[in-house]
Amino acid sequence: MSYRNYPMVARIVFGRGSFNQLEDLLEPKRSHIDAPFIFIVDDVFKGNAWLTGRIPLKYDDKIIYVSANEEPKTSQIDHLVEQIILDTKQKPSGIIGIGGGTVLDIAKAVSIMIKNPGLSSEYQGWDLVKNEAIYHVGIPTISGTGAEVSRTTVLTGPERKLGINSDYTPFDQVVLDPELTKDVPKDQWFYTGMDCYIHCVESLNGTFLNAFSQSYGEKALELCKAIFIEDKYSKEEAEDQLMMASWHGGMSIAYSQVGVAHAMSYGLGYLLGTKHGIGNCIVFDHLEEFYPEGVALFKQMKVKHNITLPQGVCSNLSDADFNTMINVALSLEPLWENAIGKNWKKTITPEKLKALYKKM
Repeated sequence: MSYRNYPMVARIVFGRGSFNQLEDLLEPKRSHIDAPFIFIVDDVFKGNAWLTGRIPLKYDDKIIYVSANEEPKTSQIDHLVEQIILDTKQKPSGIIGIGGGTVLDIAKAVSIMIKNPGLSSEYQGWDLVKNEAIYHVGIPTISGTGAEVSRTTVLTGPERKLGINSDYTPFDQVVLDPELTKDVPKDQWFYTGMDCYIHCVESLNGTFLNAFSQSYGEKALELCKAIFIEDKYSKEEAEDQLMMASWHGGMSIAYSQVGVAHAMSYGLGYLLGTKHGIGNCIVFDHLEEFYPEGVALFKQMKVKHNITLPQGVCSNLSDADFNTMINVALSLEPLWENAIGKNWKKTITPEKLKALYKKM
């Protein structure tokens, strides 16, 4: 039997205020004064001196602001890579992503594509990347996606929504500063936190489960319950613990896989542009058949935090629209195999998925 030799983040700094150490972390990695660091930053922080004023710009270093209002697209990655190559005298010293899962995924994808020829859509899938990415750093400003630790960068391409899953995708350095999450709006906090919760449920109930995944998944699930059900922590403590839940949730799927909610959420994201966190919530709300205990607890969390999910997002879709979503969802075979088992195609039919989508 062959076991996966899984790459992990090489270096990690955790702690409130650790963002202030960024210059010390980056400077030894600067290859030349003409080889800048490129900071890809969520544009919600534009004009926010508390954060952007602490970005240690030197020489030709640049900040590129990107919107996280839409999921990242392969065309966006290709444009950014072209812009960076044209604007820099030498290949950059590194790419630093500062933001939520969307921005971290963009940073990972750009760092790969600077060293790999062609279009980013050609690398959507598993283990298609041939050349090591340039040095890249992830600094999450919201907790739950697990993008800071995962070996994938989820992109919407011309034909599908699928990650660049490779050993070269994980960050070389991650800075976990819970202070950076202090101003996250409540709905966003919930939806992204639920991404972490759903990671745990899908990993712990999957056929790929093993002791490695289980140990991380159980810890993340325990933290999610403490934060979203039990109100165990002060605001600052909850920020610290949710950042740890995100890390552990990401690790739990690293050596296993996600499941039904993520597969179907990719369909919503591809067709309707639904953001990943809220898309997972919309789907998961209807998955009692697959995750009865997990969905019951999710509904409790929804009530406790006074969250109203969008209804009827699929109510005006054509048959062609449904087929598009269904084809995207069904293409994610490892997710279905983890959720249902090797014979998943016997029960997960287009008709079955259409009936589920119609509920949403």
